[in-house]
Amino acid sequence: MKVLFDHSSPFLLAHGGFQIQIEQTRAALKQVGVEVDFLRWWDDGQAGDIIHYFGRPFTSYVDLAHRKSIKVVFTALHSSLGIRSAWKRRAQKALIRTAEKVLPSFLERLSWESYRAADACIALTPWEAQLVREMFDAPPDKVYVVPNGVEEVFFAPRMAPSGKWLVTTASILPVKRIVETARAAVLAETPYWVIGKPMGENEAYYRDYSELCRANPKILRYEGPIADRAKLAEVYREARGFILLSDWESLSISALEAAAAQCPLLLSDLPWARTAFGDQASYCPTGSSTNATAESLRQFYANAVTLKPPEKPKRWVEVAQQLKAIYESLLTTS
Repeated sequence: MKVLFDHSSPFLLAHGGFQIQIEQTRAALKQVGVEVDFLRWWDDGQAGDIIHYFGRPFTSYVDLAHRKSIKVVFTALHSSLGIRSAWKRRAQKALIRTAEKVLPSFLERLSWESYRAADACIALTPWEAQLVREMFDAPPDKVYVVPNGVEEVFFAPRMAPSGKWLVTTASILPVKRIVETARAAVLAETPYWVIGKPMGENEAYYRDYSELCRANPKILRYEGPIADRAKLAEVYREARGFILLSDWESLSISALEAAAAQCPLLLSDLPWARTAFGDQASYCPTGSSTNATAESLRQFYANAVTLKPPEKPKRWVEVAQQLKAIYESLLTTS
């Protein structure tokens, strides 16, 4: 069995959780005996039994793969869909129904049909699995829930007492609400350390964050990203707590890493977080005012040392074993 990985966005243009997911999944699959390669678009002689596409492939892509007797599995993120209210999802479903009747050629660009055409769709949480069945009529027997995993280095026991910093590991983007959280941390006087980088250092949002850090050096800490995974794991183990108050997520790898390191969690009160962590995390309502967010930070900071740590998430090798079983089942199905 040979699996080819494909993805539409080059890593050099868009770093983030999807890159970590792809790289760690590939490494773990090799550990469990699966031959994995990146799809080489220029190589018409490359062989493979399955394409695992990260993103949502065009229906024509799936059809061309099937003509070559190649199965197609895809993992799509449904971050923004996951936060829409029920009435908005109903309106979107009505739009899909209408488009299927009057604009079939337009649907190719949206790739909605791929949920039915592909051989398997991987959802990261039960909530996303429900969404793809509900919104895109994905056949239930084609939808699998396989979460993100965590590297072994993050599972080392927490030995030292928690320090003073609340930590966020994320790209510095508006959707992550880094500036908004930093302003609330200043108001609450809770030490706050962001680990990550912007898409570009000339972006206005990053400049706003940098100015906040310069104005509040005793409360806000920023030194860029930490590439050393062992060092990052140590930061989680010594942190007072982990915060991620983003507008939306699919299944945050950084939150899973913090959970593996037994770091208390404060997350946006969204379905993805509730599905993944339940009562093992603390929550802050999305879109809260600075004052309300500051109060959430203040309470979390005060309670963090007494909070029960979250349960350990899956390791990447466990994720790979789930995927391997899915791949094998597909290859035994005509």
